[in-house]
Amino acid sequence: MGSQPAKQRPNIIVFFTDQQRWDTTGVHGNPLDLTPNFDQMATSGTHAWNAFTCQPVCGPARCCLQTGRYATAVGCWRNGRPLPRTQKTLAHHFNDAGYDTAYIGKWHLASEQAVKPAERGGYRYWLASNATEMDSDAYDCILHDGRGKRVKLPGYRVDAMTDAAIRYIDDHQKSPFFMFLSYLEPHFQNHRDNYPAPDGYARKYEGRWMPPDLAAIHSDTTGLVGGNAYQSMGGYCGMIKRLDESLGRIRDALKSLGMLQNTIIIFTTDHGCHFKTRNDEYKRSGHDGAIRIPLAFSGPGFEQGGQLRQMISLVDVPPTLLDAAGIAVPRSMQGRSILPLLKRDYAGWPDDVFVQISESEVGRAVRTGRWKYIVIAPGLSGEDVPGSTEYREKCLYDLQADPWELNNLIGLQSHLPVAARMRQRLIKHMVAAGEKAPHIELAPQRPSGQKRVADDEVEQ
Repeated sequence: MGSQPAKQRPNIIVFFTDQQRWDTTGVHGNPLDLTPNFDQMATSGTHAWNAFTCQPVCGPARCCLQTGRYATAVGCWRNGRPLPRTQKTLAHHFNDAGYDTAYIGKWHLASEQAVKPAERGGYRYWLASNATEMDSDAYDCILHDGRGKRVKLPGYRVDAMTDAAIRYIDDHQKSPFFMFLSYLEPHFQNHRDNYPAPDGYARKYEGRWMPPDLAAIHSDTTGLVGGNAYQSMGGYCGMIKRLDESLGRIRDALKSLGMLQNTIIIFTTDHGCHFKTRNDEYKRSGHDGAIRIPLAFSGPGFEQGGQLRQMISLVDVPPTLLDAAGIAVPRSMQGRSILPLLKRDYAGWPDDVFVQISESEVGRAVRTGRWKYIVIAPGLSGEDVPGSTEYREKCLYDLQADPWELNNLIGLQSHLPVAARMRQRLIKHMVAAGEKAPHIELAPQRPSGQKRVADDEVEQ
């Protein structure tokens, strides 16, 4: 995209939630009417139907979103590893292009709660904390201002941050701005391990609807027992409802100021939530409950973009935002702009996404429209190392027959050709991301009692 004068460039707002499943949205079939504002934005703008995180844990996902690079390439493969001070971020690129830049909310890429200026990734306006869940609560919103001073904002935490964002918008009407608004919700409140919705909201959604993967794994019917979805889902949904109301408030504020038509809004999250059904916490898993995310765009260049069915990764968001603002995308970014897809130019777009998994386990995954293949590094923890050269096959899912990933096909003789092709895809992605080509130990073979998968099905 050619260079544009700064005054003509669109404002950009990243509306960023934490730990939100894709199927909490109405456009993905959720029946609870949690997200009417997101749904309207998705249907009138551009909706990425198949969107996935590239790292299902908070800090690493944020690293990817700030840099357009995979977490292992940057060095932030787990929580607690600060973003390198020499690493160029979205804020640096927008600063260089004449934008005002602002960060409000949860950062999770620094060494201290009151983030030092050198660890703020280049953002000029600052009202944030490193890990908001550690020094803040639902009705006790504490952030730090540009001088590092603690600031208590009044109201429910989502509302308090939304108020701050609207104040910033009102104060920056005359020059283009890039604002990253990073909520904690619907992430759990760590010290209580619960989901504190606004007063009265949780009861509206308790016992009403459960995603099929969580419903099945919570019961004995699949042989898998665990999870806390039933006791948590009411609060989780209540938090999402309030977030969507805040999205509506921001759009209303922009409309009232005559700024909506020249503002790009992107709504997304860092990762999903499987409610302790796949491991002993909420994420850090290659299953769709942890990696599939909501993603939609509105504003200049994205209106009536329709529903994109291509596989889109969180690492594709930074180059897309730069491209939409008329800023050259640096070659160091490992994602790609989705703008050609809006023009129905699909040439060269990959038909899969790559996921790095860290902390509780070291793993990698690759997902196509139909197949999911996951490997783990036995005995290793992402707390210590970013990756490995030795992995073992863990899961293979046919998402066409088993969209909720309840039937692991790894090792079945009928599906060995699929596993072989997915293994090749995964190794190719790992090398492209800057990792060494690993050795992957095959799963023990099991008789399947069914027909071998046809060659044309292997390619899907």
